[in-house]
Amino acid sequence: MKEPRPLELLSPARDLACGIAAIDHGADAVYIGAPKFGARAAAGNTLEDITALAAYAHKYWARVYVTLNTLLYDHELEEARNLVVGIHEAGADALIFQDMALLELDLPPIPLFASTQTHNYDIQKIQFLEQVGVQRVILARELSVKQIREIRAASSLELEAFVHGALCVSFSGQCYISEAVKGRSANRGECAQLCRLPYTLTDRRGAVLARNQHLLSLKDLNLSEYLADLIAAGVSSFKIEGRLKDASYVKNVTAFYRAQLDALIARDTQLCRASSGTTQFSFTPDPSRSFNRGFTDYFFRRRRLDIVSLQTPKSLGQAIGTVERVSSTSFILASTEQIHNGDGICFFDANDELRGVNVNRAEGNRISPNSMAGIQPGTVLYRNHDHAFLRQLNGRSAVRRIGVEMVFEDRTDGFALCAKDEDGNQVLTQIVHAKEEATRPAKALETIRTQLSKMGETPYVLTLFTYAPASTYFLPVAVLNQMRRTCLDALDAERTRHQPGRLQNLVPNSVPYPLTTLDRYANVVNSKAAAFYRRHGVEGIEMGVELQESFPETTLMTTKYCLKYQFDLCTGDRGGAEELFLSDGKTRYLLEFDCDRCVMKIVAP
Repeated sequence: MKEPRPLELLSPARDLACGIAAIDHGADAVYIGAPKFGARAAAGNTLEDITALAAYAHKYWARVYVTLNTLLYDHELEEARNLVVGIHEAGADALIFQDMALLELDLPPIPLFASTQTHNYDIQKIQFLEQVGVQRVILARELSVKQIREIRAASSLELEAFVHGALCVSFSGQCYISEAVKGRSANRGECAQLCRLPYTLTDRRGAVLARNQHLLSLKDLNLSEYLADLIAAGVSSFKIEGRLKDASYVKNVTAFYRAQLDALIARDTQLCRASSGTTQFSFTPDPSRSFNRGFTDYFFRRRRLDIVSLQTPKSLGQAIGTVERVSSTSFILASTEQIHNGDGICFFDANDELRGVNVNRAEGNRISPNSMAGIQPGTVLYRNHDHAFLRQLNGRSAVRRIGVEMVFEDRTDGFALCAKDEDGNQVLTQIVHAKEEATRPAKALETIRTQLSKMGETPYVLTLFTYAPASTYFLPVAVLNQMRRTCLDALDAERTRHQPGRLQNLVPNSVPYPLTTLDRYANVVNSKAAAFYRRHGVEGIEMGVELQESFPETTLMTTKYCLKYQFDLCTGDRGGAEELFLSDGKTRYLLEFDCDRCVMKIVAP
């Protein structure tokens, strides 16, 4: 019989606490930043914390992936190599990387996952990564479900796809505007997020098509209704973005996707979870109650208009209703949502400017905010700080337990306790003890059952207890407790011994790279990466943008998002309409349109 296919829910960990919260709320794996060289420079973690997180995750056969996914300069390569050694020794299950220089270094046998920063968009590129020994690719967010199916048909690599969170408007690894304008390289983990600023769009005559709007600021991804499509397309890991998000965000969004995936698994015997245990939540997960800029499915099904948040790059949160009537100090809200004192509310005023107020007092649908400025009948309100919901998420808001069945048996000279967990691990503990038949059999049996059920702070929960002896015996509580502790300790050890693992089988080879020349957008910034590509047949290599002295006519962004399409200027004739320009008030950028590939480029002046 064919083994069920594991589905992995992968959650972000800003730090150790967020990582533990993700595991508790149902994540099968977490990804966390290395001490240095991660694509979120502000989200680095010590090796000690990575060690602690791996130990916690491994109790549930969950995994920890560490990001070391920036470009490296020559003087950093040895430090990076030593870090990888430390990450491997800390118990990490894989390394997420971008710089191909790492494949030229003497690394420990840790599995390598190609970061989305390597722009895993083309089938030939993905096939090449498989041939050089990479075990997983993190797919480009811009891919449609059709493209993912085509990749699955052409490669046996594990496929990881983003399903939720912030979107980069540029192809990942192909954004250089932060480096050009601020001297902060996105490929070095220092993105200044210039895509979230307002811009003005003009044609070559200077006519304004859009003024001072957030033209590059995308809504947040939400593919929760397409999980079945992703599964059918061959994706095995479902990734939540957010290594800068706090624990409440991680808890809520992880719990939501845990429930969604569990529902799909329950309907298909050919699917299973990628880790152990069942999670119970003390709240109802709802992603709209956490940070979000509004949601989009991006290009998953087709190109569409509603993927950008033109008015603001900030979180709107949950739409809660419309203002019916106003007075000088309060308003009546048409809503089925319960509003609480301390909630944060935002709205767009008559000038389409985002404003925010705090709720001083909520009495049913009469809301008294700290300011009434800009609030008028018909105003649509959003709650971007849900005070009661966040209070639910504070502290312990989930319990994750691994199911265990126990059988209590007698032996010639004592008793035995057999424990079997939900993964089939089985242990037997025996004690030598005098057999004393109970004078009160029902009470004695209840005591045995009760004491052996007390799992305390262990990751286990008793799902079935069987008392096998023909007679009912009396055993002291202390003896029963010791049997239970010894048995569970043995089960811990057995689970550790049988924990599924993998090793990196990276063997240097010379399979040809799909191209024979590389321009600056291939992100080669050190000699080892250059040597890697030369070994694979590349003859001409231009050093990456970070090593260029100036940026004239450099493509600063390449994006599948298109402003011609957004403003109904796409003629469908491979360029058609005239040139367009973006301006931030200081610099004017040329927009180029590659209509054969259906992409837009932002070019430095």
